[in-house]
This record gives sequence, structure tokens and C-alpha cells, in this order.
Amino acid sequence: MSEIILKVENLSKQYRLGTISTGTISHDLNRWWHKIRGKEDPYLRIGETNDRSSKGESEYVWALKDINFEVKKGEVLGIIGKNGAGKSTLLKILSQVTSPTTGSIKTRGRIASLLEVGTGFHPEMTGRENIFLNGAILGMTKKEIKSKLEEIIEFSGCERYIDTPVKRYSSGMKVRLAFAVAAFLEPDILVVDEVLAVGDAEFQKKAIGKMQDISQGDGRTVLFVSHNMTAVENLCPKSILLKNGEIVFQGKTDIAIQKHLSSGEETKLNEDLISRRGTGQVKLTQIEINSFNTDNIRSGKNALIEFIFDNLSDQNHSNIRFDFRIDDAMGQRLFWFSTSMFDKNISLSTNQPKFKLSFDIPKVHLNSGTYYITTHLSSSIGVLDWIQNARQFSVEPGD
Repeated sequence: MSEIILKVENLSKQYRLGTISTGTISHDLNRWWHKIRGKEDPYLRIGETNDRSSKGESEYVWALKDINFEVKKGEVLGIIGKNGAGKSTLLKILSQVTSPTTGSIKTRGRIASLLEVGTGFHPEMTGRENIFLNGAILGMTKKEIKSKLEEIIEFSGCERYIDTPVKRYSSGMKVRLAFAVAAFLEPDILVVDEVLAVGDAEFQKKAIGKMQDISQGDGRTVLFVSHNMTAVENLCPKSILLKNGEIVFQGKTDIAIQKHLSSGEETKLNEDLISRRGTGQVKLTQIEINSFNTDNIRSGKNALIEFIFDNLSDQNHSNIRFDFRIDDAMGQRLFWFSTSMFDKNISLSTNQPKFKLSFDIPKVHLNSGTYYITTHLSSSIGVLDWIQNARQFSVEPGD
């Protein structure tokens, strides 16, 4: 069994809103008085869940609450969740940028962190000088840094500008150089927080490949935070899902992603939630699945998808064409259907206030998961109605 390189037990972080530290001398004195008498911090009993979308009653909030997990050597762990879920706070505590309110962290080995673009870089120093500075911060000797210097520069792709002050670098160049330093100076645990989103597609691919080499080839551990679910799925066999400062799931990454993406509001035909455009003369009002308002389809089974429209136009329309596509939870197009496939010539007159189009799919070739329907209705005059993510539905395991 692989050795545990990182263990987090009952980790919590409390903040007082609107202030630095505890905010008042009286609160600090109160904490000190309880501490010397061996009593619990009185302010740990108060405080509310870290829900950024609601207004609370308490001035204390738990950014993290009772976090427990462990990571083995050579493992790549994904950390996902919505904005404000506590991901960055957790990584800052693991990187010793800030301290926890309660709980403990046990690690074996050196931790290198990439928390924000350009962290630890001195803008007046050159890229080469910053490599030595960053290496020293990470605990490397000058000899160790020199032995890796050429590899770092080559991987970063910044060779031409390596002797230029970092203040002249773009944010993408800073990320390239910072990642190269952290990856090649061989930390036991590499912590990466969303910074790769700044880099271009080519560099993201290189960085993910390097992190895979780090874990599989060198046996080092990676903690990876990202909103790019494809990157998390490709890189991390296991993930933890944070919500309002608490772990709501830890296990296989595909299940964690599915729970994360399905935790929001369902995508209905609500003008406040959907992206829509068109003339407005004909509008999609409802999508029914299997003749009733369900969100579930069985894999390998029949599915009937019906689209119901309101006709608000004062003119007749000819050569109407309707298309819809099905995307997976990460926005990748899987299927595309169109009335043009069946040579159906649809016309619409002003005395038809409503009409319905039905698509019967004999066998659904989709794995279990969450999917989205995007619709497009057009006629000879142009786009009548286009809706992105008009409906969310789920596919359950089947035959």
C-alpha cells in the first residue's frame, strides 16, 4: 500500500467579515483568556456556513469546515467546486500561506505552490534571476537550480526573453516560467490552482503532460484545482468536491464532476437563465421528454423528445427548419438532429397559435451523465428562435 504523503484532519478556517484578523483587541483578549485557562476559543461556536449567495446574520463565517482527506504518494487529486466553495483557501492553508483555525495537516516532503499568476516573482528582476529566486523560496540550493536551469528555460518557451525583466512579461509568460520552475525543481507535493487557465492551449497540454510525468514517472503528488472539467478528468483519477466550505463528495473524478455540474439550477425555459436570440415571432416554450416533464433517459432505451412552440407572428412562414444538438456536461457536441435530414418541409400560418415537433430516438447511445439540449429554429426570413442549453437532462445506466 502506498504511503500517505498528505493527511488533513478536521481542518477548518474561520474569518470575520469586513476586518483583518479578529478585528478588535477585546476579541483577541477574550481568545487569549480562554486559551490560558485551557478552554475552547469562544468564537468557534458561532459562525455561519460559507454561502456567498445568501445574506447571513453572523459576522463570522466558516470558509472551510471539518475537511478530512488523505493523499498517497504519486497520486493526483482534483479539487473542484463553484467559486467561493473554499478551494483556494484550502490550498493556501496547505501551502502555509495562511494558518487553519482548527485541525491539522501532516505532510512528508517539500510543497511547491502555484496559487496566483506571478506569485514570488520580482518584477524588476529578469526571468533567469527569478528562477533562482523561486528555487530558493522552494528550498533548493543554487547547485540544484543550475543543474535544471536549461530544462526550465526550454520548457517555459521564454528563452528569448529570459534575460528581460519579468515586468515586461505577459501573464501567460509568467505562468509558463512559474510552472516550469515548480515542476522541474522536484517538489514532493505540487499544488496548482487554476493558473493554467491563463496559458494558451499548447502550454496547457504541455503542463498537463508534465504533471502526469511528475506523478507517474517520478512518484510525486499533485493537487490540481481547475474549473476546466476536461483537464481535471484527464489528469485526476480521484477528486474531492467542495460546496460552501465543506466536502460533499470524494471519490472517482467522473462521479465528482457529474455531481458538481448537476448541483446548480436545472436549465428550464427561463429567460433569466438561458442564452436566447431570434426575431421572437415564434418561440420555444417547453421541451418534454418521453411525453412528460422528466429529466431522465435510460441508456440504450427509446427516447421521445418533443418541442412545443408559441406562434406570435402576424405573417405566414414557409421552409421552416428546426435543428437541435445534444452536448455533454463539458460543452462538447455529441449529436445533431435536423428536420432537413428527413426532407420535412414545415410551413406555419397565422391561425396556428401553437405547434409541436417530435423526435423519436429508438436507442439512446449515451453513457450515464448530464447533458444539455441547444435548439435552432429558422425560416426563409432568418433565425426565429435560438436557445443555448434550453434543457438539461440526465441519462441513467441501462442496457
